[in-house]
Amino acid sequence: MKLRRPTDFLILEALEDTGRNVATNLASHTGKNRTNINTRLPVLEDYGLVVKIGPAERSGLYEITPLGKAALVYQDQYDEVDDFGALIEGPGTTTTIGSVDSQTSFARGANDDSTDEN
Repeated sequence: MKLRRPTDFLILEALEDTGRNVATNLASHTGKNRTNINTRLPVLEDYGLVVKIGPAERSGLYEITPLGKAALVYQDQYDEVDDFGALIEGPGTTTTIGSVDSQTSFARGANDDSTDEN
C-alpha cells in the first residue's frame, strides 16, 4: 500500500469528518486541487480505504470504509512499518498501545461481544 502523504490522509480525514462527499468538496476541505483528489480517490478505493457509492454509478460520491478509519488511527506509524496495509488490516496485528488497539477495533467494526465458535 503506497499512500501519498499528506494528501491521502487529508482525504480520509475529510471523509471521516464530513461523511459522504465528492471530489469538489474534498478539495475545499483538504486545500488540494480537485484534479489531485480525483486522481487519488480511485487509488484509495483500490486499497479499500474508501468506497464509491450511488445513487448513480458515475456520481463520484465516496465514503470512508472501516479500513480507512483504521488507516487514520495508525497514520503516525506509516513511515515506521514495512507493510502499512498489514498493520491496518488484520486481527493478527498487535501493538503495545492498548488505546490504539481499541480505537482500531472500533474503526474496523469489530464487535467486542463476539465469541469464537468451534
